Amino acid sequence: MHIHILGICGTFMGGLAVLAREAGHRVTGCDANVYPPMSTQLRAQGIELIEGFDPQQIDLQPDLYVVGNVVSRGNPLMEAIMDRGLPYVSGPQWIGEHILRDRWVLAVAGTHGKTTTSSMLAWILEATGYHPGFLIGGVPMNFGISARIGGDSDSGDAAFFVIEADEYDTAFFDKRSKFVHYRPRTAILNNLEYDHADIFPDLGAIETQFHHLVRTVPGVGRLVVNGREPALQRVIERGCWSEVERFDAAAGGPGWGMVEHDDGSFDVLFNDESVGTVRWSLTGTHNRWNAVAAIAAARHVGVTPPQAIASLASFENVKRRMETRGVANGVTVIDDFAHHPTAIATTVGGLRHKVGASRILAVLEPRSNTMKLGTMKDALPGSLAEADLVFGYGAKGNGKDALGWDLGAALSPLGGKARAFDDLALLVQAVAAAAQPGDSVLVMSNGGFGGVHQKLLDALAAKT
Repeated sequence: MHIHILGICGTFMGGLAVLAREAGHRVTGCDANVYPPMSTQLRAQGIELIEGFDPQQIDLQPDLYVVGNVVSRGNPLMEAIMDRGLPYVSGPQWIGEHILRDRWVLAVAGTHGKTTTSSMLAWILEATGYHPGFLIGGVPMNFGISARIGGDSDSGDAAFFVIEADEYDTAFFDKRSKFVHYRPRTAILNNLEYDHADIFPDLGAIETQFHHLVRTVPGVGRLVVNGREPALQRVIERGCWSEVERFDAAAGGPGWGMVEHDDGSFDVLFNDESVGTVRWSLTGTHNRWNAVAAIAAARHVGVTPPQAIASLASFENVKRRMETRGVANGVTVIDDFAHHPTAIATTVGGLRHKVGASRILAVLEPRSNTMKLGTMKDALPGSLAEADLVFGYGAKGNGKDALGWDLGAALSPLGGKARAFDDLALLVQAVAAAAQPGDSVLVMSNGGFGGVHQKLLDALAAKT
C-alpha cells in the first residue's frame, strides 16, 4: 500500500511513517516545514518528503491519505482530497488498525511523564527479552529511535507494543483523544491535571476523555493508576471493568510504593513488601514514581519486579529530558522538555536536589499552545521558585509563536531574580554574563528554542 502522510514532520506522524515503512508500505509525506532532524531521519528511511500542502500532490495517487492533527479545514491539499472523495484516515486510527491490531498494547497516559515512562517500560521489556514495538514522543537513548515495529519473526514474540497515549485530539474530523484508538490491554494512568487549554474547556472535559480510554481496556486488562490523583479517582469511579493496581497510594494501602534514599536509589514496594532496589543515575521523585509505574505495567505481561528493577539500572533516559548538552567555562547547560508549570517545578526541584546549593539559572520559553494562551501564566513564578535566576523568552507581535500576554509582568513576583526578553541574542548575552563556574543553566522548552543551547555554550566558551 502507498500512504501519503499530511503533517509528517511531527513527532507522532514521523514515528507513524517509520512504522509504516518498516511494515512494508510505500510512504511519502508532506508538511509546512520540512527540516532536520526529522527530515533527515525520514529520508534515511527512504521516505519522500514534499514541502507544503500543494493540492497537486494528489497526482501521487496514493492508496490512502493519513492526516495529522496539525491539518485543518482550509488546507489546500486536504480540500482537494475531500472534494474528490479520496480515502483518508487519521494517524491514530491508522496506527490502531494497521500496527496495534492483534498486539498486546501497553499504553502510557497522563499529563506528565508519558515519554519517560513509555521509554522505561519499553526498555524493561527489551532488556528482559520481549523485544517490544514502540511509538514514543521522544528518542529513548537506549534505542536511538522513537518508533519500531518490534518482534522477531523467528521466535514469534511480536505481541507487545508500548505506545505513548496522548490525550490531544485526533484530527480535525475526530475530536476524541488520540488514545481511544489504541485499545490497550495494559494502561498506565500516570497523573491528570488541566492542560491543552486550546481544546479542553476544563479539567472535567479531560477526565471524560480519560474515561473513554478506561472504557477501551478489556476485562482481562489492567490499569496502573496513580493513587494520589483525585482526578484519576473520579475517572475510575465513573466506571471500570478491568483490574486496577495503584501506585503512590496512601501509606499502608495495597499496591505499589517506594522508599527513597539520599544517594538517588529507591526501594520498590508491592503490598508493603520490598521487591528490590533501583540504582540508577536519574534524579527526581517524579522519575522514581515513573519507574514504579513501568515496573507495575511490565509485571502484567510477565516481567518479575526483580527483573524490571535490574533492567532500570541500564536505563539511559530520553533526549531532552534533563539532557546535558555541554559544559563551557565550568557552566553546565542542560536541556529539558518541561513546559507546563507542574513539570517546570518538578524539573527545577529535581535539579536542585542534585546540585544542592549550587546556582540554577532557569531559561524558559513558554511555547505550548496552553502557555501561549496565558492560561497558566500565574503559576509560573511558583514553579520557578527554586531557581536562583530566571530568564524568560517570549516573542512579541502577531506571529504563531508570539505570546498573547506580558511575560515580564507574569514573572514580576520573582522580583529582581527574573528577567524577560523578546530578543534571543540579548537573552543569550545576559545568561552568559550572569553565569559563573559551577552553575547549571537549565533550558526548558517544548520546541527548538532557536538553537539556544549551542548559542549559550558558544557564548560561555568565549568568556575570558
